[in-house]
Amino acid sequence: MSTSVTENKITEGVIWKGVLYFFFPILLGTFFQQLYNTVDAIVVGQFLGKEALAAVGGGTSTIINLLIGFFTGLASGASVVISQRYGSGDMNRTSKAIHTAMMLSVVAAVVISVVGFFGTDWALATIGTPSDVHPLAARYMRIYFAGCTTLVIYNMASGVFRALGDSKHPLYFLICGCGTNIILDIIFVGPMGMGVEGAAYATVLSQLVSMILSLAWMKRLPSMLRLRIRQLGFSRVELSDMIKIGIPAGIQSVMYSISNLIIQANFNSFGTDTAAAWAAYGKFDSAFWMVISAFGVAITTFVGQNYGARKPERCKKGTAVTMAMAAVVTVVITLVLCIFGRQIYRLFTNDEAVINIGMDILLFIAPTFITYIAIEVLSGAVRGAGKAFVPTMISIFGVCLLRILWLEVAVPIRPTVRTVCAAYPVTWTITSIAFIIYYLKGGWLKEEHHHLHLSFRKHHPTH
Repeated sequence: MSTSVTENKITEGVIWKGVLYFFFPILLGTFFQQLYNTVDAIVVGQFLGKEALAAVGGGTSTIINLLIGFFTGLASGASVVISQRYGSGDMNRTSKAIHTAMMLSVVAAVVISVVGFFGTDWALATIGTPSDVHPLAARYMRIYFAGCTTLVIYNMASGVFRALGDSKHPLYFLICGCGTNIILDIIFVGPMGMGVEGAAYATVLSQLVSMILSLAWMKRLPSMLRLRIRQLGFSRVELSDMIKIGIPAGIQSVMYSISNLIIQANFNSFGTDTAAAWAAYGKFDSAFWMVISAFGVAITTFVGQNYGARKPERCKKGTAVTMAMAAVVTVVITLVLCIFGRQIYRLFTNDEAVINIGMDILLFIAPTFITYIAIEVLSGAVRGAGKAFVPTMISIFGVCLLRILWLEVAVPIRPTVRTVCAAYPVTWTITSIAFIIYYLKGGWLKEEHHHLHLSFRKHHPTH
């Protein structure tokens, strides 16, 4: 028995309904993905104290995201290629793209595990992790990286489902994994007293659950698209297209992480209380990020399929609708976080010094969230059309390099927590303006749409 992937008609119907229908499962999926580390932080912070909280959040999360983020960029390239192939109706090339993507995830998983496991101490030392936090963070990270194959393969499988218009099943599998994580976190860290290692083991085992469910469901796709082990391998054409889109996105993610690591090093210089406050604030930031990221993923797939179906006007209308929805949601999130921030901080710690520093960070950055949405939505739309180089350059220079410049110039002049925080709104604003100008010129869609016709004609003369 096979399952259908055509329930969500992305290329037809009312645009805002189509975007929301696709957006909500992605949002909930992103929420549960973030809940993995958030549950770790809550359980560890309450049971083990602020040093352990800093060990599983803050710089640790940023280092993990540095490696995982590069793969996520590659996975986004694979997702765009699959969505374009599927939108064009070419099931043979769609199948080749799926099997190429899954093989890519296996190779990437091995590389990430090895590099992450053996590079842990160096990375923690590089960002100036406090001495009372370093041993705990190192133990957590080594276990995480040793078992991260489960996360990498699950993420690629989820990207395949979403590219085919199915954003529900990745959510179901992630909910199962997240439930497992919560139960194991409480058992391992609480009654069994396994410390931060328990939180790491809980995360890896729960990700294993999600991966197994995803692979099992890929065996139930329609016959032409079904995952078959013997067909795993690299199709030169599909891999080339994935790399063309995915490598720039991966580099952008790495640059983001590097700039965030430098920011983390700046916060670490203010001591353990500030490091713990920043780690806890990261969970607030994740609440905003997961929503805007969901809009970005939704518009990437929406544009990808409509682009493959040769509907450029629908691509542009979908992008405008997504921008408007993202703006409204951002205002709501900002108000909720600013009003209830202190109460939410108490989920992670009862240390008043940490909470006070955290509130100062939150009230400074959260009101500027609105300046970020154009970066995520417009870059997602452009990548959906297969154009990755320019968005990457805008992001690298507008966000990453400018952010590093701010930290190297502005912070030494006025070395305060707020000066470090200002790196975010300053760079978000400048980069958003650049994206808006580039997007409104419109050449990204016309040029790439022409390229798509040529690509199909070249590889499929009878199409």
